[in-house]
Amino acid sequence: MTREVITYPNKLLREKSKDVLKFDTELHTLLDDMYDTMIAENGVGLAAIQVAIPLNILIINLPDEEDTQEKENLIEAINPIITHKDGTQLFVEGCLSVPGFNEEIKRAQHIVVEYFDRNGQKKSMEAEDFLAVAWQHEMEHLAGHLFIEHLSIIKRKKFEKEWKRRLKEKR
Repeated sequence: MTREVITYPNKLLREKSKDVLKFDTELHTLLDDMYDTMIAENGVGLAAIQVAIPLNILIINLPDEEDTQEKENLIEAINPIITHKDGTQLFVEGCLSVPGFNEEIKRAQHIVVEYFDRNGQKKSMEAEDFLAVAWQHEMEHLAGHLFIEHLSIIKRKKFEKEWKRRLKEKR
């Protein structure tokens, strides 16, 4: 089942998510719904807070060489923690909660992440390039932050002005 993706400036996006304590069918349903929502919205990652659930849960499913997202490549991460970061890269990012806006953001090139899967099994993963960007982007959501916070003051003011204009046009 798809869920509504909340968008900026919804205050819930600023909320720090809480750790998952129970690995149960309710969690599995949320993960399945998040996947359906992410695919329906043409995303490559989604944090639970983006569907108004303030829990430390994220999913990532990068497209392959044929630009398809195979479900067997889905990463489901509960209570993730980045244990190592190094290097830097610039990557043009977008966000389902800030639709229609993309900007180049500086991130770590290589990271190591520890997390739990849907069954409570502890996992560890090394990621670099686009996968490292996706992890860092989604984990910022869990901390109550958005990628637009990385913009320079000038770019941020330009974004805010454009965003307010778009919101007025929708009304």
